[in-house]
Amino acid sequence: MPTARRSPTALLVRRGGERLLFDCGEGTQRQFLRSTLGLVDLTEVFLTHFHADHYLGLPGMLKTFSLRGRELPITVYGPPGLNDLFASLRKIFGRLTFSVELVELRPGESLERDGYVLETFAVEHGVSALGYGLVELPRPGRFDVETADSLGVPPGPERGALQRGEPVTLADDIVVEPEQVLGPPRAGRKLVLSGDTAPARAVVEAARGADLLVHEATFCVDERERAEETRHSTAAEAAQVALAGSVKMLALTHVSTRYFGPEVLREARELFANTAVPKDFDIIELPFQERGEPRLIKGGVLPEDGSGAGQQPAGSGTSSEEKAE
Repeated sequence: MPTARRSPTALLVRRGGERLLFDCGEGTQRQFLRSTLGLVDLTEVFLTHFHADHYLGLPGMLKTFSLRGRELPITVYGPPGLNDLFASLRKIFGRLTFSVELVELRPGESLERDGYVLETFAVEHGVSALGYGLVELPRPGRFDVETADSLGVPPGPERGALQRGEPVTLADDIVVEPEQVLGPPRAGRKLVLSGDTAPARAVVEAARGADLLVHEATFCVDERERAEETRHSTAAEAAQVALAGSVKMLALTHVSTRYFGPEVLREARELFANTAVPKDFDIIELPFQERGEPRLIKGGVLPEDGSGAGQQPAGSGTSSEEKAE
């Protein structure tokens, strides 16, 4: 439940110009307005499951979009039951100025995008629920300028074609293959979001080798029986999942109001050192592997003067850097 400083579940992924919202708890649109992002004109929302703390902010946000005269369609994804949920929610938000497309997903289904795949996987929460993984495709290797010069490849579109993996034919009919000027392929990034779940082998497998695992930690070990009863995880159990999956960084969310961040962090770090407990408005930045490790940026989307950004136009204040927030 919300506190004076923390709102229920909502996580925004920024990748280039894309904005993907995962879950939309109560107060999400207000948190957008308090941030430097403003209320983003989202085109996609992904729900992990249909417990109220994960979707109650969505009807109000859709209505706000409509009151602003939005015409751009929006797509909402979720596990089976999504259509039934919206049959009820439409009685709350009423007529909208834009269309809402609903897509029900089942564990194992994936959505192919430009440069990455969104994968879904099963979790253990006792209800229809999904976890999500954003998995980037491998990128071409580094372009060897000196070798290209020696082969007579001129600057311009020919080099661009080689970087895209396409062979080029030079003026003297010599064919240059991409592997002649490109180094080995470079790995993309991997972000995995568990949603609400008890510790599960399926989550370990989905998270294997991830740059960042965002895993719930509703309880600490003192409430392990309660965690088992409600199909949630303790901080220690989330750390064990991260350890088993060999992830680079673990971010713990969905923390019960009975705990403070430091005690949750201490419990997890006893097993998995690179753990963070982000607060509202923090950013976790995921650089490409050759550019460094994931890092937490505290208050990364808060205005420097501490004021809200509600008057900013939608989408303002964002950068082209690729981040998970």
